[in-house]
Amino acid sequence: MIKAILLAAGQSKRMKSENKLIKLYKKKPLINYSLNVLKKSKVNKIIIVLGYQYKEVKKIIKKNNRIIFTYNKNHKKGMASSIKIGLKKLSKNDNGFIIAQSDMPFVKLSDINKICRSIKTKKFLVHALKHKNRLGNPIGFDISLIKKFKNIKGKFGAKFMVKRLKNRTNFINTNSTKSFKDFDKDSDFRS
Repeated sequence: MIKAILLAAGQSKRMKSENKLIKLYKKKPLINYSLNVLKKSKVNKIIIVLGYQYKEVKKIIKKNNRIIFTYNKNHKKGMASSIKIGLKKLSKNDNGFIIAQSDMPFVKLSDINKICRSIKTKKFLVHALKHKNRLGNPIGFDISLIKKFKNIKGKFGAKFMVKRLKNRTNFINTNSTKSFKDFDKDSDFRS
């Protein structure tokens, strides 16, 4: 089984008191782009880590038997705290997990499925998307790496682990960096 941890606890600090995840982009809340791709993918379960304005975010997500909600009461401590909360919902029997951002509307289904296939081969510990020399999200991991995430803090996330385990990483080529784009400010929503 492969589970995705969808990070949705951030405070949208660059958005002038607006939560970017519930803000509409082309008539749809931003979080639903990443979530819908994960739902269509070969991922078995989606763990959504909520935090900032969790009730409002949860309300716009259509319930589904593949979705598991969890809450990070320490979301102000950064992305690492949300990853750790999501990891608690994994099982040692899982093959691996994918850490995904909820503010990336251009993530491609084919890229998620490439990560899933790579995890299932068991040849690598890390499965990272790459275009030319640029590393992107989401990133997949073998289940054995749960312990390595125990010591991360603050804003350190999945890319940090790729740098530490470069020799054990399958770099999966993708044909564009557009899918790596995350939304942080108002102007992103006008693109």
